[in-house]
Amino acid sequence: MTTDQPLRLSCMDSEAPPLFSLWTPEQGRQGYEPAVAQLIAAELGRRLEWVRVPWVDMVPAAQRGDADAVLCGQGITPTRLEVMDFTRPYAVFHEGVLIRRGDPIHGPEDLAGKRVAAIENSTNMTLAETFEGAIRVPFGSDSEDVYADMLAALLSGGVDAVVDDDVVFVPLGATHPDYELAFVVQTGNRWGISVSKDRPDLLAELDGALARVIADGRLRAVWKEWLPTLDYPFEEG
Repeated sequence: MTTDQPLRLSCMDSEAPPLFSLWTPEQGRQGYEPAVAQLIAAELGRRLEWVRVPWVDMVPAAQRGDADAVLCGQGITPTRLEVMDFTRPYAVFHEGVLIRRGDPIHGPEDLAGKRVAAIENSTNMTLAETFEGAIRVPFGSDSEDVYADMLAALLSGGVDAVVDDDVVFVPLGATHPDYELAFVVQTGNRWGISVSKDRPDLLAELDGALARVIADGRLRAVWKEWLPTLDYPFEEG
């Protein structure tokens, strides 16, 4: 059954494949998260619309009604659960530390005295705060493309490392001329769709749709298409 009411999801507009690409008029947004969103919208019989805003405005956009929900790199954390409700996870990722190729950083102990970038108020920043002696450099409050800004700062020497979820570092590979993955921390971050606390019916609707596309294997197919090098984290049936 289809409806004229679109499903409006807030996100940041950034180039971070295989998670998502910059929006274009010809192709919209491409990647794992847009594919998940399209699955959910199709399951609900609704047209998908993206509300593209800076990272720090994604949740406020949903809270004030400019968007229905947030589907964009939202780890399910106690802090976020204080202000938003979440569906079951549509992804589980670990976190990595990216450095300039050849820099002598191999573990957390090597980050003492180093400038470590992460998106402010994120699970990545929470991890960065555990690196003893590291100088934390938050990104995000005034950025239109926070991921690109962090990579540029790393390349220029403005920071010495970037903390982000392992999935965003997949395209850099093992042979990138500028960057390399120093190490991965097995954090098992669960990502979900966040919904304003005053919309429990919408939360149940989205969670039910997500449960169905997991159970029948449709989410697995999307994962294998976009994230073939990462282990699929869910059971079906």
